[in-house]
Amino acid sequence: MNSYDQLFRNFAGYGISFSREETTVVQSLFTHKKFRRNQYILQQGDIARHETFICSGLTRTYEVDEKGREHVLFFGPENWWVGDLYSFLCDVPSQYNVDCLEETEVLQISKPDLDLLYTRVPKMNQYFRILFQNAYISFAQRTSSGLSKPATERYRDFREKYPHIEARVPNHLIASFLGITPQSLSRIRRQLAS
Repeated sequence: MNSYDQLFRNFAGYGISFSREETTVVQSLFTHKKFRRNQYILQQGDIARHETFICSGLTRTYEVDEKGREHVLFFGPENWWVGDLYSFLCDVPSQYNVDCLEETEVLQISKPDLDLLYTRVPKMNQYFRILFQNAYISFAQRTSSGLSKPATERYRDFREKYPHIEARVPNHLIASFLGITPQSLSRIRRQLAS
């Protein structure tokens, strides 16, 4: 399956189908890119110029605090969108980094092209509205979970949200995502296995 087939399958999952002409418009406004492992899609301090759909590979979104510690906020596996929505929509510097944990292939759309897409294929307004609402909900749930749930429950939530990537992500990054030490993660795994 090529990258555009994957993107259109994602659209179809939201009940959106396209005429031949609309398909051509959509394909003309997205750019296909490949990133190497450890390469940045977005760096902290840069303005997010694209919304990025992951065709293959895996990314992480994280921030670096004033002490230089990394805090993983999200992972981006296949068929997910990644970026910094606030930076993208408001044209302000991002506080996040998005880098590739594996060789990663993406389709990207810029803000001007997204605005053009809304005009030329109006049904895309609905898709991105749902996408942006889901992103907000996900971020709110992530924040609430980090503040209130015990580590074991956060680990269960991680496994539910990312069922196919645990083996693809180093333990220290999973621990960072959960807000715990790698040793605590090992202890939680032992408890759940017994």
